[in-house]
Amino acid sequence: MRFLAIFLLAILIASCEDPILTPKPRAYPKVVYPEKAYQPFTEGYCGFTFEYPKYAVVQRDTTFFDEKPAHPCWFNIVVEDYACRLHCSYAPITKAKPADKLTTDAFKMTDWHNKKATYIQETPLLNEAHNVKGMMFTVEGPVASQLQFFLTDTAEQKHFFRGALYFYTEANTDSLAPVYDFMRKDVERMIETFEWR
Repeated sequence: MRFLAIFLLAILIASCEDPILTPKPRAYPKVVYPEKAYQPFTEGYCGFTFEYPKYAVVQRDTTFFDEKPAHPCWFNIVVEDYACRLHCSYAPITKAKPADKLTTDAFKMTDWHNKKATYIQETPLLNEAHNVKGMMFTVEGPVASQLQFFLTDTAEQKHFFRGALYFYTEANTDSLAPVYDFMRKDVERMIETFEWR
């Protein structure tokens, strides 16, 4: 009887101990990517065409800080599933806005991210067959826009187009990296197929 009482008391004491808790490893949600498929951008308010993803939507900008955009050809390519959009703007090259000023402005807008960027890579772009040249900026670090670019025409220098990819979420480069890589391929496809009309 004594042995049974000691045994029951030992079980009771053992069951009253706090369990050892271990934290779960940090993980990010699984992202399901759609199959890559593209469609032509043929909006009448712009003088160019390119291919963009079928899972994206084109939204025309009608306001810019409570004013009209500087040109009717300002739009966003939106992918709601990934909370991202590619902000696109066009400007004709004129005496008031020469190519040098527009190019300098594009560099300044990218350099603005230097506050948090760890590195900015500049990649020249050239597609002589489509009369397109420009620059792509890859911005590393916890920044709002990791990918920006501008394009102009190689022959007459009449057109200037700029794009910047933004994710509308916390700038956590580790968790965004797979989605960023997926969207970067779409932006590269857009640039490769870009043609002035």
